[in-house]
Amino acid sequence: MTDNIHNSNMSLSTSSKKLEISVIIPVFNGGASFKSCLSNLASMMPPPCEIIVVADGDTDNSWLVAQQFGAKVLRLTTCNGPAKARNLGAQAASCDILFFIDADVTVYPDIIERVEKIFIDKPELAAIIGSYDDTPGEPNFLSQYKNLFHHYTHQTANEEAFTFWGACGAIRRDVFFAVGGFDESYRRPSIEDIELGYRLQKAGYKIRLCKDILVKHLKHWSPVSLLKAEFFYRALPWVELILRDGAKNDLNLGIKSRLSVIAVYTLTLALIASLWLPQFLIVALALSLLLLGLNLPVYRFFYEKRGFWFALRVIPWHWFYYLYGGLAIVLGTIRYFWQQYKFFKPDIVNASKTSL
Repeated sequence: MTDNIHNSNMSLSTSSKKLEISVIIPVFNGGASFKSCLSNLASMMPPPCEIIVVADGDTDNSWLVAQQFGAKVLRLTTCNGPAKARNLGAQAASCDILFFIDADVTVYPDIIERVEKIFIDKPELAAIIGSYDDTPGEPNFLSQYKNLFHHYTHQTANEEAFTFWGACGAIRRDVFFAVGGFDESYRRPSIEDIELGYRLQKAGYKIRLCKDILVKHLKHWSPVSLLKAEFFYRALPWVELILRDGAKNDLNLGIKSRLSVIAVYTLTLALIASLWLPQFLIVALALSLLLLGLNLPVYRFFYEKRGFWFALRVIPWHWFYYLYGGLAIVLGTIRYFWQQYKFFKPDIVNASKTSL
């Protein structure tokens, strides 16, 4: 560990020269959003050293669109997930900084210059992550809510980060390969970027959340896609990662969030009990006021950005977020310890037989 830190500091201290940046984009059936992403990248000033697109088994000719925009294209015949695609892109990159972005975001024209300046001015940093902006591309309520909430979470978080973020994250090339890149066992968009961040932090590298490095998210969210992504692809494996590595969740599990999870479940029980004992409605009202008080900064943020009626519509979705977040903690914990039990069970059986 000491050698790792020493070597990384030696590497980072030599970064005062001009840095070249490779933009790496994994894509699977990117559609119109991906075309907007590429068109937007073409207008960057100054441009990146190279744009590498990894077509991850796409069936809509996203790779051809990337070629038309002059990107270097790598093609996979089957879909292997963004972790493998990003690793392949990194291996093909030739620049000092690997700048990963998603295929459904657009960037601001000066982002390359800003990213380069951060790494030059802060040679102690191994990686940086950005944030979604406050003007999401999709106009429907759920897309606005989801992306604005993500923006709020990043903008109010500590700048000393413990996770990486594949939608807008840059890392020094030598550091990326020193820690082994993304974990390719994650076969779908999941927490491969978060897991990479934890390994970086364990190895002694510094990650900074740069709140002024912004990208615009173009994704359309529906109730089904939101629940699949947040519950099955993010929350459940994140809980297991925290239990496995003792990792810190620095973005989503503050004390107010934990109290809110407890309050939402208690509120649910109170409402059920009120079907038989109406006096529990008073308890439910008190818990509702508690939830509003705990999350007042969140609702004030939505009120300032989108007005009263939008903020009012946010409240049930936000409480639902705590509901399925709490469920993910319980199920993720059960699944983790069940897997541990199954792993150690043969040893327990063998030990029992030996003792007999």
